[in-house]
Amino acid sequence: MTPAVLLLLFGVITAGLSLQIRVGTLRAPGSGFFPFYLGLLLLLLAAIHLAQLWREGRSRPGGDQGAGAQGSWQRVLLFLGATVLATGLLTVLGYPLAAFLLMALLLYILGVRRWVHVVVIALCAAGVSYALFVRWLQIPLPMAGFGL
Repeated sequence: MTPAVLLLLFGVITAGLSLQIRVGTLRAPGSGFFPFYLGLLLLLLAAIHLAQLWREGRSRPGGDQGAGAQGSWQRVLLFLGATVLATGLLTVLGYPLAAFLLMALLLYILGVRRWVHVVVIALCAAGVSYALFVRWLQIPLPMAGFGL
């Protein structure tokens, strides 16, 4: 239940802090638009997850956690490590390659072991995010000399 509470608090903090900058509208989004609505979405999803956990805990005698609870913290720490690594390599490798490597690592951590699936999904995710942020929203991101 602790991770769900932490995600709930993170959603509240993200949405709250994004109100300090201009949120804007759907037609003219400001710098705080995405952080605000993503914070609200995280808040909503964490609340739903907390409600599910609370309902499961009431129906199960003793409220014991499943066998996967111990491994979930390890997975969260691996996710955090992969994110920190990708952030550190962002200026060295450039956004497209760093995004591809991050997605590939996250998929591996989630248990996707077929390399073809990892490569295809990571390429699609990196390509779509590049098109969204660099081409459509015109946000300058590090390219590291590859010119992608």
